[in-house]
Amino acid sequence: MSKPIRILVVGCGHMGMSHAKAYHSLPEFEIVGVVARGEKSRHDLLAAVGGDYPQFSDYAAALAATKPDAVSINTYPDTHADYAKRAFAAGCHVFLEKPVAVTVAEAEEVVAAARRAGKKLVVGYILRVHPTWKKFIETARTLGKPLVMRMNLNQQSSGDMWKTHKSLMNSMSPIVDCGVHYVDVMCQMTRSKPTRVSAIGARLTDELVPGMYNYGQLQVTFADGSVGWYEAGWGPMMSDVAYFVKDVIGPKGCVSIAGVKEGDASSDDVEAHTKAALLRLHHADLKADGSFDRKDELIDCSGEPDHDGLCLLEQKFFLDAILHDRDVGDHMADAVNSLRIVLAADEAFRTGRTVDLPG
Repeated sequence: MSKPIRILVVGCGHMGMSHAKAYHSLPEFEIVGVVARGEKSRHDLLAAVGGDYPQFSDYAAALAATKPDAVSINTYPDTHADYAKRAFAAGCHVFLEKPVAVTVAEAEEVVAAARRAGKKLVVGYILRVHPTWKKFIETARTLGKPLVMRMNLNQQSSGDMWKTHKSLMNSMSPIVDCGVHYVDVMCQMTRSKPTRVSAIGARLTDELVPGMYNYGQLQVTFADGSVGWYEAGWGPMMSDVAYFVKDVIGPKGCVSIAGVKEGDASSDDVEAHTKAALLRLHHADLKADGSFDRKDELIDCSGEPDHDGLCLLEQKFFLDAILHDRDVGDHMADAVNSLRIVLAADEAFRTGRTVDLPG
């Protein structure tokens, strides 16, 4: 086997820990260091991974000392663009947790830096590797046009999770941070250009930085007439009822993720964010007497990967892109496009006006 890809893991929170487990388990990767400001988070990651890797509190120092082939960036969004550009300048491939940046301009700069360096940029859109979500998207495409797409992920958070959410909201709202995943799914389902975005939102606590809101809903319209909404709220005041809705309607029927029920898991459980287990496909065909022609189909998705398993799939994709020089141009463009849409939603909320997207 050729020499392993030497990778520096930056950020030792939940996502950094899951990705580090993947690198530790794949012989094609060699972790050369872990970076986090807090000593406890670094120790927690090493304990979870089961490895003893060099530790750093400063990203620049770690990059200079380890001289990695690749960098895995799992920090807060306001550092993503700067850290990614520094990694490309050092000649590294980059795995970057979503979103790419906090502005479209910065995201475009990151993509341009990847192209200049001739290195791979893979963004952590975990639903793209999820077998059930891939089936969900594939099934939605059979329902005809236009589509009506209804999705949410509200999180009743407390304790350390609420602290994490407040830190995330120092730079972006829930409909931006989480919305990129689900807007990306909508774009895959419609394969149509989004044309306009509107939004509503509310600030439900004074614990946030000035001007930030912790509940929002965006509405997006596509050129083919399809429409979609996405709702997200974070905090101890959020309802734990109907927090997980993933439902798509078309002229021929509808398909829903039906495997997650209230009481199965808490809304702040990360495992519940991607859990599916079961798809329900409803057919709109009617008999002559007006009754339904077919019963609903239940598509069994049991055995799907857990969160760590999905992160392993993401890192296998990253590895394949590096080893086989895969073209990730569309992947990068889609990541910027979904960010453009959710940031337009943020603008729509703040201005109270619908935002027309560029043609």
